[in-house]
Amino acid sequence: MIIGLDPGPAFSALALYDPSVGLCSHYRTNNEWVLGYLRAYNAAADDVLVIEQIASYGMAVGAETFETCVWTGRFWQQWAHRGYAVERLTRLAVKMHLTGQPRAKDANVRMALVDRFGGPAALKKGGPLYKVAGDSWSALAVAVTWADQLPLEQEKPSASK
Repeated sequence: MIIGLDPGPAFSALALYDPSVGLCSHYRTNNEWVLGYLRAYNAAADDVLVIEQIASYGMAVGAETFETCVWTGRFWQQWAHRGYAVERLTRLAVKMHLTGQPRAKDANVRMALVDRFGGPAALKKGGPLYKVAGDSWSALAVAVTWADQLPLEQEKPSASK
């Protein structure tokens, strides 16, 4: 299982993705809940948490960005403390992988995922992306990007860094 995580200053999104099955579940909720979820999740040895990494683009940032960094560290520590693998991907890496365009917007990434999972029918009731919304798209994009980069015969993810 690949757990994609889009962290935020107060709320974060998780997407649980199995490359052989697809999107298993997704959540967007407060950070304390996410931390508790990571604490209680019964992970398999090859499960990996992939966090969207904050990256500098040369612009000034505010308190929300720094708070997101704090939460990213808390999530990382909670998962790694249990001996599970944690990785990071920048938004740029996700955009390049899914759209091939560094200037892609969230809507472009969303459309790439919709196309990948069956087009507009994937969004309808019973479709694999039914009820995916907001930051859950980013969490799913992180998980899918990571999964696509795994070798065909999946190796064990790297140990926590």
